[in-house]
Amino acid sequence: MLPAMPAKVQIRPCEKGDFEAVYSIINDAAEAFRGIIPAERWKWPYKTREEVQYEIDCGVAFWGYEEDGKLVAVMGIQEVLDVALIRHAYVLTARRNQGIGSRLLSILRVRMLLPVLVATWADAVWAVRFYEKHGFHSVSSRERLRLLKKYWGIPERQAVGSTVLAESDWVEPLDTIP
Repeated sequence: MLPAMPAKVQIRPCEKGDFEAVYSIINDAAEAFRGIIPAERWKWPYKTREEVQYEIDCGVAFWGYEEDGKLVAVMGIQEVLDVALIRHAYVLTARRNQGIGSRLLSILRVRMLLPVLVATWADAVWAVRFYEKHGFHSVSSRERLRLLKKYWGIPERQAVGSTVLAESDWVEPLDTIP
């Protein structure tokens, strides 16, 4: 039997017509958080259409990893004040562990001119390891709370269960180091 032909791959900004695919990928991949995040923060769908649209309206620019004309992964970038946040990075469940997230992250990091931060659930160890593998490191507990408040504005209960990772050259301001 002949090997499958390689897929035509494209990493590109998502457009309005990609909305349903973005929404679908987020919720398919978010199943991995079921039982990991605090029960009071879990709901289904993990992100409603209105929530995804709200994120876009607030400046999250989604990029997609497309194979043969079908989006299989998305990653959002949001510039807030003096940093770029990685938001909603998801790969379809059936396509995980194939290097897709790594390729998407690598391309987007080259495009970013600001320091890059990412927040995720602390108990999502696979996500934390993914970013660490790509040169990110967890910030101190005190810095984490400061950054979550300044850049994300998430509820306190969510902040307690979250971690923030920064690029390897991120230096915590001296006034925040415990």
